[in-house]
Amino acid sequence: MLRFILRRILLILPVLIGMTIIMFVIARVLPGDPVGLAAGPNATRAEIEALAREFGLDQPLWVQYWTYLSGLVQGDFGTSLFSRRPVATDLAAYLPATLELVFSALLLAIVVGIPAGLMAAVWRNKWPDYLSNILSVAAISMPRFFLGLLLQLCFAMWLMWLPLGGRFPIIFDPPPGVTGFYTIDSILAGDWESFWTAMRYLALPAIAMSLSPLATILRMMRASTIEVMHQDYVTTARALGLSPRLIVFKYVLRNAISASLTVIGLYFGWLLGGTVLVETVFDWPGIGLYATSAIVSQDFMPVVSVALVIGVLFVTANIVIDVLYGLINPKVRYQ
Repeated sequence: MLRFILRRILLILPVLIGMTIIMFVIARVLPGDPVGLAAGPNATRAEIEALAREFGLDQPLWVQYWTYLSGLVQGDFGTSLFSRRPVATDLAAYLPATLELVFSALLLAIVVGIPAGLMAAVWRNKWPDYLSNILSVAAISMPRFFLGLLLQLCFAMWLMWLPLGGRFPIIFDPPPGVTGFYTIDSILAGDWESFWTAMRYLALPAIAMSLSPLATILRMMRASTIEVMHQDYVTTARALGLSPRLIVFKYVLRNAISASLTVIGLYFGWLLGGTVLVETVFDWPGIGLYATSAIVSQDFMPVVSVALVIGVLFVTANIVIDVLYGLINPKVRYQ
């Protein structure tokens, strides 16, 4: 298993290096004058040139990339042109909010999607199957930002059950920061009031992000379950007189869930890259909202860093999925 993990990690390194090159070059060649914007409309030419020298933007492109790559090795993501703050500090502040939202949405999709897909396969061509098909198609077809607006209108404006946006009430202090996840930090602090408050703010954006992966996981789980149920060993188990429940949960589920793991790993990266719309609609203070403000001001260093962090998290998630897949299916370890 250790060789299997090391082999996967070695295959990922060229991908990460190529990603840094592509993102860095794209950010530099895009039209615009970020230095001029950062210096302000009343800045003189000398002040603009001094600011460019301060951030090393007067150097050749390959020198700028080597400086950036050298900083990355030491954990330095550069400095924002506008805020003059280290980008690593901003990422440390905004990334936990995004991860909490993504993990919550993915957990909701897995907890609901896998049992629903299994049930749709067992009750194939009956009303649970038809209902899951209609709901999954509707969930995939609806854009997340539009769904977010509908959820706000229904549960925040009309029913007033949940907050309209934000991550925590501004008039209250959040729980002491340990992990950066307000829900987990509240549990660690034993503050259940803060926990339920954080859950109320998390509910709507998590639901808005979860429906599309939930529908995909449901359909994938249904298809793989139907395929597994036609295998010879399942037919043999039925012939031996084993109960249908035992066959489904002991023999079918483990093999059927393998295909869904790949989808879950892909959706983790898709959710990370797609947080911009949801975080903007719900005013969620994550890296999506941070990247949006950086793009508007042409502050390329935060944009490159956000893209790189999302890429690293995406490939890490795929390594974890490969390991889980290897645990479920031992034959994969030797491929």
